[in-house]
Amino acid sequence: MNEDIRIHSWPCSYYLDTSKQWVSGRLSLTPVAIKFTADKTGELLVNFHLSSVSEIKKESSNLIFSSLTILEKNTKHWFSSLQPNRNVVFNILEHFWREQLLSSQGAGAEAAALQSTKGKELTGLLTGSQKRLEDTAKVLHYQGEQFDNIMRGLNKIEGDMDVADRLLTELESPSWWPFSSKLWKALLETKPKETATVSDSKNQEGIIIRIPVIITHRTDSNVKPGKLTLFASGLEISDCNSQVIHRFESKDVDDIRVHTPYEISVRQRFIGKPDTSYRLLSAKMPEAIPILEMQFSKKIQFLEDALGFVGARKSPQVDLGTSIWQAATGLLGGAVQPGSPVGGREGMDSDQVQLQKQEKISQEEAKELKQILKKLKGLALETEAELERQDEALDSITTSVDRATLNIDKQNRRIKKLT
Repeated sequence: MNEDIRIHSWPCSYYLDTSKQWVSGRLSLTPVAIKFTADKTGELLVNFHLSSVSEIKKESSNLIFSSLTILEKNTKHWFSSLQPNRNVVFNILEHFWREQLLSSQGAGAEAAALQSTKGKELTGLLTGSQKRLEDTAKVLHYQGEQFDNIMRGLNKIEGDMDVADRLLTELESPSWWPFSSKLWKALLETKPKETATVSDSKNQEGIIIRIPVIITHRTDSNVKPGKLTLFASGLEISDCNSQVIHRFESKDVDDIRVHTPYEISVRQRFIGKPDTSYRLLSAKMPEAIPILEMQFSKKIQFLEDALGFVGARKSPQVDLGTSIWQAATGLLGGAVQPGSPVGGREGMDSDQVQLQKQEKISQEEAKELKQILKKLKGLALETEAELERQDEALDSITTSVDRATLNIDKQNRRIKKLT
């Protein structure tokens, strides 16, 4: 993902220590850095990595201005006149700074990037694929439970149709028919049993993913931290204390707009009253967007700033298999023959030697890749088995619906003859 993507920017003033004055400009946040650009000159006065930040605080300058200070290594940066207000900027900056430190690309992101090998890149790619497949399996499992609920409902309908058939038989029989009392007793004994077969599987629902978010409701100044939880049946927004703010069922969501790879908005439309809309910003949002795209494929919309994110995810798929297998062939070849010479020329430069070393993977990385591939194979087999089971369930549902339709038409004709 492009590290130059601008997540957010705010008009503010920056205290320039060299000239002892406040300079107006814009404070910008990217996935990995904080920047400040002066309005008049367009000069980039501040540019440092999030991992180098050691403290973000709310302070006052000269006991007058409410300011935000960022301690970067041994340098303290002062920002004031923040719009819409200081709390909004503080919450967003602190969120991305905290997530940057907690993530695997935290304080040592730059050093790790320089020392990363092809084996680590391939491991990260396969790990991401495993996570996506696990999320898909959860959604598929919930879909199978929905099919099971439909089958139970159809079985109940068939039981009700049997009761209706016996009742109509009683109504159609002559008044002197001797078995009427036994029929009503059988109905009274059967009905409670059928009403007791109500499914309560709704109480158990698995969580697909839960991420920390910054929640904006209605106005830009109303910002607070919270959590976004994705279920197979919808999504839930809660505060830091896990108190539910709002829950959207899948049928309630009218549209989801992806503003940037890190920011989305969810809306439910109403007639005669204001729409319910929440804007969510999170450093973990790129992990949730593919799941939202799968669940709400007809309701999700990618805006202009997010189109690059879609292209970055989709365009490599054309040659993904080729690139993976080319990398895997070279890497595994290096792992199988660790003692083979790096090159045939004795006068090879040290840079080329280093590059050849980076093209190899260690035995530990090879074992890790093997374990991930085993898990991927198991998940793929389980997904295939679940799909086959759901195909059979769909066939059974189709047959049951056709049978129920015929029975209902038949009972309707019998009722019309009695009226």
